[in-house]
Amino acid sequence: MFLADLWYFALPSKRLKPGRTVGVTLLGEPLLLGRARDGRAFALAGLCPHRGVPLSHGRFDGGEIECCYHGWRFNTEGRCTTIPSLIDEDCADLSRIHVKRYPCREVQGNLWVYFGKESGALPEVPTVPEIGESRPRIFEDMLFACNLDHAAVGLMDPAHRAFVHGAGWWRRAQAMRERACQIEPIELGWRVGRHKTRDGYGLLGRETTAEITFRLPGVRVEHVKAGGGTLCHLTALTPVSDGETRVNHAVYWTAPGLSALKPAIRASVRRMLREDRRILELQQAELKHGPELMLIGDADVQARWYYALKEGYAAARELGQSFRNPLKERSLAWRG
Repeated sequence: MFLADLWYFALPSKRLKPGRTVGVTLLGEPLLLGRARDGRAFALAGLCPHRGVPLSHGRFDGGEIECCYHGWRFNTEGRCTTIPSLIDEDCADLSRIHVKRYPCREVQGNLWVYFGKESGALPEVPTVPEIGESRPRIFEDMLFACNLDHAAVGLMDPAHRAFVHGAGWWRRAQAMRERACQIEPIELGWRVGRHKTRDGYGLLGRETTAEITFRLPGVRVEHVKAGGGTLCHLTALTPVSDGETRVNHAVYWTAPGLSALKPAIRASVRRMLREDRRILELQQAELKHGPELMLIGDADVQARWYYALKEGYAAARELGQSFRNPLKERSLAWRG
């Protein structure tokens, strides 16, 4: 089940050039993303309403999209402007022909698309704090052959690092130490309070702290501080279908000297994505047997919160009610 009335990550801004369109599939729906000649991004349903041909295969002149099958044309709002086969005697009302338009926002170098009803004020687009409108220094994405829920649970899992991302049993033994943090609800999610961390951030300095937020439908922001600089990871999950999830990972930083390490940081991000993909696809392949899954201890609290939050949000939307986060602040302790 995909949640509605939320923003989903679509593309990094750099992949959508002015006067160009890109066809994507989000939440099982084909979409057309485009950038008009004035630089404004837009999102439309991806199929022509005439014969269902993908509009991404048509021509775009920066103002209108022309279907490659019969030349029907649509403006960036989705309204039909031209049907070449009509003669003067035809009385078709083109104003009644349109493709669905989706709200589209461009924030911090990323394009987000809103799926749901446009009644009232839309929720805020997910952002990374303290970087203004900076664009990602690094962006990587990878398609995982797994369900969105399992990708989300893997994204917030604090206990898998030593086993999935460890480099050997000797490092694993060193990594398994007791950890603790405070976790509190926020709008559409929760926050893991700022805490000392050394996980992969030793080059930033000794006094390195991190704060992590997670919010529906599957957006995780890790905000690391060391000295006078910051390093931020934005990971956004976008379901393609019931069995496929695209993991989008953007990295921002203000910490001086990190630009020289950009190739190493990119390689690290790619490695971790590949390792996460391997374990999640291994899990997905065996879920066909219907095993009874267990969530045990504080290390699995965030997984339980995810399912509770998703269920509560879906129920509120079905009843037409405002969503109130049911989660309560608490402390966590685990080994990992």
